[in-house]
Amino acid sequence: MNKVYYLKTCNTCMRILKELNLSSDFVLQDIKENPLTVKQVEELHKLSGSYEALFSKRAKLYKEMDLKNANLQERDYKHYILEHYTFLQRPVIVIGNSIFIGNSKKVVEAAKQML
Repeated sequence: MNKVYYLKTCNTCMRILKELNLSSDFVLQDIKENPLTVKQVEELHKLSGSYEALFSKRAKLYKEMDLKNANLQERDYKHYILEHYTFLQRPVIVIGNSIFIGNSKKVVEAAKQML
């Protein structure tokens, strides 16, 4: 399945979606309006190999909660991602069995190559 987890209020996510020019076989999920389920987070974990890879350390809450000084484990990353959408690094693009996490040029270019 082809899917993109994003925020429609995020200009960067919207720019990347426009840049990718996705076909109609992609499912778009705004994670603020339609939060991630446990099953979805576990599927993303299976593709990425770790919850930490999915976790955004640039989130405002990460700083506010002083999580950088906490000794976070995989289960903690999963917990926070499920607790609040802002902890998911965005966008997350799933193309078949490949996953592309984040908004770096390198990641976006790699996703483009798969389209």
